[in-house]
Amino acid sequence: MLDMGFVRGNLELVEEKLRARGADPGALLGDFHSLDKSRREAITQSEQLKARRNELSQQVGALKRAGQDATALMEETRALKDKLDELDKRAATLDEQMRQALARVPNLPRNEVPAGASEADNVTVKTWGKKHEHAFEPKPHWELGEALGILDLERAAKLSGARFAVYMGAGARLERALISFMLDMHTRRHGYTEVLPPFMVNSRSLFGTGQLPKFAEDLFRCSDADADAASQGEYKDNDHWLIPTAEVPVTNLYRDEILDDAKLPISLAAYTPCFRAEAGAAGKDTRGIIRQHQFQKVELVKFTRPEESDAEHENLTRDAEEILEALGLPYRRVLLCTGDTGFSSAKTYDLEVWLPGQGLYREISSCSNFEAFQARRANIRYRATSGQAAKARPEFVHTLNGSGLAVGRTWVAILENYQQADGTVLIPSALQPYMGGLERIAREA
Repeated sequence: MLDMGFVRGNLELVEEKLRARGADPGALLGDFHSLDKSRREAITQSEQLKARRNELSQQVGALKRAGQDATALMEETRALKDKLDELDKRAATLDEQMRQALARVPNLPRNEVPAGASEADNVTVKTWGKKHEHAFEPKPHWELGEALGILDLERAAKLSGARFAVYMGAGARLERALISFMLDMHTRRHGYTEVLPPFMVNSRSLFGTGQLPKFAEDLFRCSDADADAASQGEYKDNDHWLIPTAEVPVTNLYRDEILDDAKLPISLAAYTPCFRAEAGAAGKDTRGIIRQHQFQKVELVKFTRPEESDAEHENLTRDAEEILEALGLPYRRVLLCTGDTGFSSAKTYDLEVWLPGQGLYREISSCSNFEAFQARRANIRYRATSGQAAKARPEFVHTLNGSGLAVGRTWVAILENYQQADGTVLIPSALQPYMGGLERIAREA
């Protein structure tokens, strides 16, 4: 959520940044403008009445000291108190309505984020690795997986419907190996603390990271969750939604807390399954396992001081890149343009892995700096204990997150990049210890 004072004082800048995102400032901030005007009017009236009340109090005191009747002035004072209470309640109500209006406003993109309307305007800032050469026409992962007997989409559809997968044999083991490999890299080499959070969260947690109220239709909710209430700003602690990403529970670990400055930055890594309704993606990626209702990810989350978030964003992105490099998977880093940057993010790098079976790059990680946007929604702060800011009042941390990596898409990338002419798939050397020494996936007799 944007800072309310900043929006009031920088309306033209805010509107300009929203237009750069392709958003309509009038539609997003229309209520905010009118509500702010009404709130200011209520506060002005309240201040005027308080001044009149103070004046009356002095007059009442003077009359009493002089032994004169002050009944009329005292009655006026009591009437003013009732009006003041009404105005204060009105100002508080308008303030809450303004907060709800701001809850639907996206974060503002950083100045270095390129202007653009869609992914076609994203900017490639780095390319790594030589594309694997195949002396044959490489196949897509769904054909390879079916031929090897390690991916069964037909039976998954029987069990759960479209956009689900069953992994079999070495395919299941490869998924598990990737999870362990990623967690080991991030905890042993990159210094993250491993977390295993709940796979269901309440609506207040989804509000904190920005999924609610805007993206309720893309979430799976349990029977005790009320999407209509959430859309109206009623966020509960005792309802349940399936997590769309570990970003939600891990970021909200510190909701409504003041963090120890000495422990910042905090770096956490979590494996979880993820669940997405993909309501806005009808007809996209219907073949294979690129876009699923259930998939696995290893997520990286950081909590930093504001002045360190740029450097930590680069560090987090680099940590995700090192997984791809260790697996020998060609990729590129892309800086997302204003129109393609996510709702809560101020700046995002996408890592896109090369998939020869499809002849294209596909996103495998989004690494974002949310600045104080999520922290303000979730009320995550810290109090500086050193430097010029020491002993100042608590301020909001900056939060960052990125996939390190999307496990299923890494599985896909290994199959398509390491496929052989005989239909087998080589296992990258870094993964072989996690596969019990297996060097190649072949169809079992």
